[in-house]
Amino acid sequence: MSTAKSASSLIPRDPAKVMVIRDVTPNITTLSVPFLRFGHIKVGGRGTLVKLQTGNVAVFSPVALTPDVKAKVTSMGPIKYIVAPDIEHHIFISTWAKEYPEAEVIGMEGLPEKREGDPATKGIKFAHVFSAKNKLDMHITPEFDTEFSYEYFDSHTNKELVFLHKPSRTMIEADLLFNLPATEQYSKAGVAAGSGILTKLFAGIMNTKGEMTWQKRFLWYAAAGKDRKGFAESAKRIKQWDYDRVIPCHGDVIESGGKAIVDRATAWFTEGKH
Repeated sequence: MSTAKSASSLIPRDPAKVMVIRDVTPNITTLSVPFLRFGHIKVGGRGTLVKLQTGNVAVFSPVALTPDVKAKVTSMGPIKYIVAPDIEHHIFISTWAKEYPEAEVIGMEGLPEKREGDPATKGIKFAHVFSAKNKLDMHITPEFDTEFSYEYFDSHTNKELVFLHKPSRTMIEADLLFNLPATEQYSKAGVAAGSGILTKLFAGIMNTKGEMTWQKRFLWYAAAGKDRKGFAESAKRIKQWDYDRVIPCHGDVIESGGKAIVDRATAWFTEGKH
């Protein structure tokens, strides 16, 4: 089964009915939807639209392109950048790229090849591809680079691309940090975000409360287990960023205090595990 087809079973059948479109700031809009991981765990999904000072718009981790989303995009400005924030968050890139053919698609090494190997996702050209070799010298365009800093965690098992929108002091990320339960993403779904035993267990460990020991363990042993040194280098770089808000793909937006939370989650890499 193709990646796109297998993912379709985890995505709501009628996303227009359950999507929450919210203006986080005058220039940032989130598109929050229900999403199941492993078919049972309610983690939610989220796309993020950012209007640049030039008037162009970037979409991160695009979700279903519903009529309401199209209308929102029209009100914001032309889509210039379509960003896959990791090697898993890419299913809707084709839909967006076909609707907005002038947009530049941004991704990471391995993703173009992965998509070309699947008939359901092949045929989309990537304008910018991050790699372990080029990441420190990578540039997108002057207008994009004026507003965004970015770090490529090639050491993360999902090959994470993390962004900082400097004007709003907002981090945008996919699987670096979870903030469960996915309350907003399930607020129109007719089911509780924390319902189900597997969801309760997963949300119990993948949240941002207290010392976040389980998220630290997940990053240390699973996400970065094969290259902790490389992960630490990336974590130290984003520790220098100035931000307050965090917009994750999975779980609620952290409106303030986000930097302290991310710093705590990555502390084993930036300060030493013990």
